[in-house]
Amino acid sequence: MITSREVARRVLSRVAEGSYSTLALGGELGRSSLSAVDRAFVTELVYGTIKHRLRLDRALASGAPRGLRRLDERVLDALRMAAYQVLFLRVPAHAAVDDCVGALRRLRGDRLGGFANALLRRMAERGEPPLPSEGDLRLRLEIEFSAPRWLVDHALEHFGEDEAREFLSAVNRPPPLWLRTNRLRTDRESLRARLAGERPHAEIGTSLLAPEAIALRQAGDITRLGSFGEGWCTVQDLAAQLVARLAAPQPDERLLDACAGVGGKATHLAELAGGRALIDAADRSETKLALAQDSAHRLGVTIRTIACDLTDSGIADLAPTYDCVLLDAPCSGLGVLRRHPEGKWRHSPERIVELSGLQARLLAALAPRVRRGGRLVYSVCTYTEKEGPAQIAALLADGEFHIEVATSIPTEVLAPDGSLRTWPHRHDADAFYAVRLRKR
Repeated sequence: MITSREVARRVLSRVAEGSYSTLALGGELGRSSLSAVDRAFVTELVYGTIKHRLRLDRALASGAPRGLRRLDERVLDALRMAAYQVLFLRVPAHAAVDDCVGALRRLRGDRLGGFANALLRRMAERGEPPLPSEGDLRLRLEIEFSAPRWLVDHALEHFGEDEAREFLSAVNRPPPLWLRTNRLRTDRESLRARLAGERPHAEIGTSLLAPEAIALRQAGDITRLGSFGEGWCTVQDLAAQLVARLAAPQPDERLLDACAGVGGKATHLAELAGGRALIDAADRSETKLALAQDSAHRLGVTIRTIACDLTDSGIADLAPTYDCVLLDAPCSGLGVLRRHPEGKWRHSPERIVELSGLQARLLAALAPRVRRGGRLVYSVCTYTEKEGPAQIAALLADGEFHIEVATSIPTEVLAPDGSLRTWPHRHDADAFYAVRLRKR
């Protein structure tokens, strides 16, 4: 029978090949017969190993006179996972080391197994090297929080020293599972009471920022719950819930959820409008749109899905104009590093330039579909200047739109310019930028 540690190594191998950690983890756990406790252990091993990679490599390298450069990613991930257990989880060294050595012997032979055995036992005996001094602040933050230098630089520039530490620490903490109450079927307190009965050992919390939001920790697979199957709730981060509220949908309006994905915002728009709005959910992926329809059916709302390239301004299936267009644009995803920690090691400035070009093309194609006096909501789950404020500044330049401050959104998540900004260390939410524009 496959062990939990072997499942974790398989996930790490898939991530090293380019998969997203969430998808790789879900796929491997879905194929396993592990207990709930073992599944939680696999999840901890995967995310912990990825999040703390820089610090783990430093600890391992301190015991390897020739360094680690000759080792491939599969070997490195096995060593990192063992080091994470010893240094961060306080797993008995013999358990973590013996498992790793055995795996590497099976993978590459006795010689590599012997090297791993000596390296890991030396590291376990000596412990982690002391962190750099505070005199070199950037290096200290880089190592302490296992953050690449670009992330450290951004944190210091945006927040200052004290809050930068809070931000970098929050990026490495596991996020809660945020649920959105389906207001067409229940209310938040009724859902909270039902969840407490279905998962009595889970931690259940709420947020003052969004009236439908419930935070769960240690709740296991919520898709097996009756409350989920009956459409009382769906999974959606707190920040994403605020975006649909920013759109302020009304009954009898015609709405477009552009780049709709699996329909999280489209179904929320439907719920907020009391099930009485006409909603088009458009995306290039037919697979995602099929999942969006499944979600809409479970939640008891109606949406129309349209598979198309939204940069094409001549799409016949779209309405000529909408009361509100919500564009949740493709982006670098730096705001969801808590959920996709591999993004720390895949970040590329060139990729942001490419994405900002796509975002500009989408805005140019969709702005004409907003009726006169209508609303355009732009959102990205990232915090870079190019993908957020710079896009809106370019759109506002011709004077056709202006920023409209949303009075229904709590002021603590509104920036001085009227945009919505959420942060993991301030709001326990993904880092989002969103803004509502009104067409003159």
